[in-house]
Amino acid sequence: MNILKEYKFIVESENESQIVLVVPENYNFLSVEEIRFKTGKNVILKKLPINEFSKLLQEKLSQEEIVIETQTEEVKTVSDILSVEEDSPIVNLVNSILIKANTLGASDIHFEPYEDECLIRFRMDGVLHEYLKIPPNTYSSVVSRIKVMANLNIAEKRIPQDGRIGVKIGAKDLDIRVSVVPTVFGERVVLRLLDKSGFLLTLEDLGFDEEDLKRYKKLIQKPYGIVLVTGPTGAGKSTTLYASLLFIKNPRKNIITIEDPVEYQIKGINQIQVNPKVGLTFASGLRSILRQDPDIIMVGEIRDSETADIAVHAALTGHFVLSTLHTNDAVSSVARLVDMGIEPFLIANSLEGVVAQRLVRKICNNCKKPYKPSQIEVLELKLDPSREYTFYKGEGCDQCMNTGYKGRIGIYEVLEFDQDLKSLIVKTQDSNEILKMAVEKGFKTMFEDGVSKVLKGITTPQEILSVIK
Repeated sequence: MNILKEYKFIVESENESQIVLVVPENYNFLSVEEIRFKTGKNVILKKLPINEFSKLLQEKLSQEEIVIETQTEEVKTVSDILSVEEDSPIVNLVNSILIKANTLGASDIHFEPYEDECLIRFRMDGVLHEYLKIPPNTYSSVVSRIKVMANLNIAEKRIPQDGRIGVKIGAKDLDIRVSVVPTVFGERVVLRLLDKSGFLLTLEDLGFDEEDLKRYKKLIQKPYGIVLVTGPTGAGKSTTLYASLLFIKNPRKNIITIEDPVEYQIKGINQIQVNPKVGLTFASGLRSILRQDPDIIMVGEIRDSETADIAVHAALTGHFVLSTLHTNDAVSSVARLVDMGIEPFLIANSLEGVVAQRLVRKICNNCKKPYKPSQIEVLELKLDPSREYTFYKGEGCDQCMNTGYKGRIGIYEVLEFDQDLKSLIVKTQDSNEILKMAVEKGFKTMFEDGVSKVLKGITTPQEILSVIK
């Protein structure tokens, strides 16, 4: 199949007398007549629903080989880049990169300039993969095109710039965050792709095991107190918060969030975007929210002692607060709050629970194969070496770009603070002491959750060890 780019029709087959075209239901009759006139052939049409046709067209365009020409035309911002018609090779190059990234499910696109070549890489399932190399003279035009789309200053190349692009790819609405920073060999650009039309994951989709899910649902249905989601950057904390809001959303509750940035809009929830330029920080925004009679508050991140202090006092005065914190595991969140200047007795009275999480890559179902693990693998996962185990791995195929992995899932630990643990926090904030008591009460660590996902054939030992150790 090739594509008649001028008309955005797909050629299924062609011979000396006829041409078979795949077209959307709302195709332009005059365009078909024009093709019939130009080719002198009988045109047979295969009509597809608009959404199906867009998907097929996107797939075909993403498979096309990119031809790089060194021209520097600037053109207006694109709307639906599947149907837009452009003469500029630079515009078509940028469009095809966006289409390919979207088709592969990439979360970020990196444009990296070096001395003799420029790299374009996609981040898929948390790992960067090289996609394309382009010459430096073409690269500057590509950066200019992206800047035009993001309404950034094309002439300014000495300071970092941030912007946004709204792009439509078929049925998908993409909100693209643009970050441009100057380097020795030119401007480095990173695009973060957010699918605004995509559905939000529910708590059941995230990867909690049955017991942890039950415990977490109980935590987020409390009338007041703080529940924290912890982990490093890119561990899926925001996704967990959004899934939590979807679960507790209720017309009888006033739910207000303050985020940086607002990644997804949720109907029935009032969302505030942080804007430090005008003095709207997490702390000042949180103060204002408390005057809006909220029942549930979601704070994107507790970054400083001021935000932590207001969040704790909000919880103590009858509000339920959901937020994130940067710590390695659930138990060390107590020590982190103490470092921020919160008194241990306030933590004990306000903190209801902590979830720590990481994201691990899932084995590709298309090339998944069982194997017998080595003794070293069994010992690394702290399993009984006298028992027989079957692990799984992906051999690599077209569907997973030969990585053996496709998609990601969370591994979790859910720590609920009961009266005994709260009493312990007042006496000591030692993470080991808290962990010891929590384990006695049935607390399951992230590592143990990861091992159970290895035994179920969801992920590999290498993934668990790389994200936890």
